[in-house]
Amino acid sequence: MICDYASVGFYTYDCLGWPFDGVPPGGGTYFIDEMTIAVSGAAGAAVIAGAKVGLSARAVGGIGEDLMGDWVLDRLGGFGIDTSYMKRIPGTPTASSIVTTRADGSRPALHVKGATRAFTIDEADLDAISDAKVLHLGGVGLLDAMDGEGTARLMAHARSRGAITTVDVFAGSQEDLPDVEAVLPHTDYFIPSIEEAEALSGMTDIPKMVSFFLDKGAQCCIFTLGAHGAYYQHRDGTRIQVPAHDVDVKCTCGCGDIFNAGIATALVRGMPPRDALRFASAMSALNASGLGSQAGIESFDQVVNFMNSCPTKEPELLIGAA
Repeated sequence: MICDYASVGFYTYDCLGWPFDGVPPGGGTYFIDEMTIAVSGAAGAAVIAGAKVGLSARAVGGIGEDLMGDWVLDRLGGFGIDTSYMKRIPGTPTASSIVTTRADGSRPALHVKGATRAFTIDEADLDAISDAKVLHLGGVGLLDAMDGEGTARLMAHARSRGAITTVDVFAGSQEDLPDVEAVLPHTDYFIPSIEEAEALSGMTDIPKMVSFFLDKGAQCCIFTLGAHGAYYQHRDGTRIQVPAHDVDVKCTCGCGDIFNAGIATALVRGMPPRDALRFASAMSALNASGLGSQAGIESFDQVVNFMNSCPTKEPELLIGAA
């Protein structure tokens, strides 16, 4: 059955606390104002955000046979998300994080990779998983058992069945580049953060980085720029920059992942590129206003109203952007 959005890859159980000032000495205790739990990860945060704004969604990833995995499935199901292809992997825990969010929104974390590193897709499931208007691969570089041949096979298969493909990464250096290179020839929209793009390419000039990834097969690059908004460049020559919304940031956890869900929503609804970037940026900003992935997202209409009413920051114009 075709869905709007299939989100494949990195799923985590997160426990988040705010505001974090430091680790207490010895066995001491510091008091904080807020604590929550969330399904996060490059695929998990995106699929819930997509469901919240009206997409029919399918979650595809690995979790353990533990309490965290039980909660992840229950949480996804609560949003009407198809969890038929969430694989329980025996002998390994659900990927989980303790996220300590500082008052400025930054978020040092402790993380267990868990089932993410062992997850694979069965050949017999490729058709069903790929039956989506948009197929998102989130967390390239963390999917140890899938990265490379497995992810390339999935993306090529999805493309062959008519899906639009989007890719997000977890990349800290050029050592992660081979996993990214494997999927770029099958990628319609490559959506890393500017920091990840720099780490993968070894460059800092945005047009040169775009050319680097387009030469490896991507059809379009969208770089998230944090406080500077987002930059879009398609191989057809279209270049667009949109500024970030001016919001009080509580937690940046999942902001890039929520942006990916915004792009998918825009693609499903047929928005032109500039509106797509504005909508995705608005979703990301709303996410930053709450604690935990998807916390600030309520509905499609809410995002549109916010997009049209919230002021934006003064943009730092990038070379060639219009």
